[in-house]
Amino acid sequence: MMGALGARRGLEWLLGLYFLSHVPITLLLDLQVVLPRELYPVELTNLLKWYTKEFKDPLLQAPPAWFKSFLFCELVFQLPFFPIAAYAFLRGGCRWIRTPAIIYSVHTMTTLIPILSTFLFDDFSKASGFKGQGPKTFHERLTLVSVYAPYFLIPLMLLLFMLRSPYYKYEEKRKKK
Repeated sequence: MMGALGARRGLEWLLGLYFLSHVPITLLLDLQVVLPRELYPVELTNLLKWYTKEFKDPLLQAPPAWFKSFLFCELVFQLPFFPIAAYAFLRGGCRWIRTPAIIYSVHTMTTLIPILSTFLFDDFSKASGFKGQGPKTFHERLTLVSVYAPYFLIPLMLLLFMLRSPYYKYEEKRKKK
């Protein structure tokens, strides 16, 4: 029993730290694409420029409308959820997080499929809509995929945890009055 409890708490801590770390990443980097530039100091805009150039990330260099829509969803739906989820998982044993966590994980994995597919299969030549911005070699594509992959894999792990964990699947029977 202690082994299962220890494994559950370890995974809850990992998930709590994931959500906690997601707040500054979202606020300081991702949302630069959809929020007014005046909100960000030059150091943060330079950090984003460095990242897009170093990792050849075409979606953050010249974001298409569909990608901006994903970032808008991150602002409106995911960002408010991050501190709630961080609290629930770091505190541990909060069964009420199950349904919101399932919704978050499915939503996030769904958005990552077109993103990862773009990196793996899109044409980044000068003739494409990306105008030559993006990874050129298969190695560069895999490097870019590796940056985004945790944002697919951790929500997948979260989904499986919420669906398969006996602790989170258990529903209390309410007494009838």
